[in-house]
Amino acid sequence: MATAAPEAAEVVEEEPKKKKPIVLIIGGVVGLIVLIVGIVLGTLFFTGYFNPKPVVDPELAEESADGKKVDNKPGKKTKDSPELTRFEYTYLQIEREFLVNVSGSKKVMSVQIAVMTHYDDRVFENVKKHDFAIRSAVLDVMRQTTDADLVKPEFRKEMAVKIRDSINTLLEKYEDFGGIEEVHFTSFIVQ
Repeated sequence: MATAAPEAAEVVEEEPKKKKPIVLIIGGVVGLIVLIVGIVLGTLFFTGYFNPKPVVDPELAEESADGKKVDNKPGKKTKDSPELTRFEYTYLQIEREFLVNVSGSKKVMSVQIAVMTHYDDRVFENVKKHDFAIRSAVLDVMRQTTDADLVKPEFRKEMAVKIRDSINTLLEKYEDFGGIEEVHFTSFIVQ
């Protein structure tokens, strides 16, 4: 018997289906949003945004310009005293001496100072932190001294007050609190 030869099978090639462009666009947008959210959250995490905030006693806090309560002041150290509350005074010797020329003279003034506070150690930490700026401010006060100032009986007390005020002004500028009560000269030489 004769069989009919199978006809050559027609080979139909199917073209691969092209992805719809809308699916690619949506996938790209979702990927971009996930990347941006990840970057924002990572930045907030590494800058400490999620760290717990310090508890502020509302009685000690001050109001800032925008009406929020702010507490930047160090606490006072107290002494145990049966009759009344007394504050403990602590001192910090500024390590290097201050050396300036007396204005309008060939004399040189060299002083060493110690600062005193009755607040906690944060005041001295701020003094050490801003050592260079404080040195500059003290030297600016000292360089304004003239020969006529040196013979005044209250010259050293007046200079100590000016130095204290300049240090407190500088600390208030950088740390929002000064805290230096007095400046004492531990060495004072004019030659």
